[in-house]
Amino acid sequence: MSPAPDALLTPEAAARALRGQPFSRLIGARLATIAGGRATLEVDVRDELRQQQGVVHGGVLAYLADNALTFAGGSVLGPAVLTAGMTIDYVRPGRTGTLSARATVVHATARQTVCRCEVVEVAEDGTETVCAVAQGTIRSVRPPA
Repeated sequence: MSPAPDALLTPEAAARALRGQPFSRLIGARLATIAGGRATLEVDVRDELRQQQGVVHGGVLAYLADNALTFAGGSVLGPAVLTAGMTIDYVRPGRTGTLSARATVVHATARQTVCRCEVVEVAEDGTETVCAVAQGTIRSVRPPA
């Protein structure tokens, strides 16, 4: 059973949800795309997001992966979803440009999805480098019909 069409997470509702998250506003996250089991979140790298060694803090990469996974799952399950679990592997630190978290649903049931995400650094010249890969389980928290 899938959500009723009026219960789907529309791009407008997703953008509203992101704006409603104080931490997302603090980080400067923006929703680039969401539709049909896919979502992309972006954050521009700036000094406030760096750790003591000058690279983007791993928590920022994990935040991006978590939210992108959840939005991708929500695009299939509807807006009432939460991350049930997530793993992340850091490939290389983020340093400059824009971080783009691109998540895709790889399996879905009526109540949960399994999603994958790559967090990539997009340099000003368009060069892309993978910084982290993640996988997560997103569950619907709406009451069963």
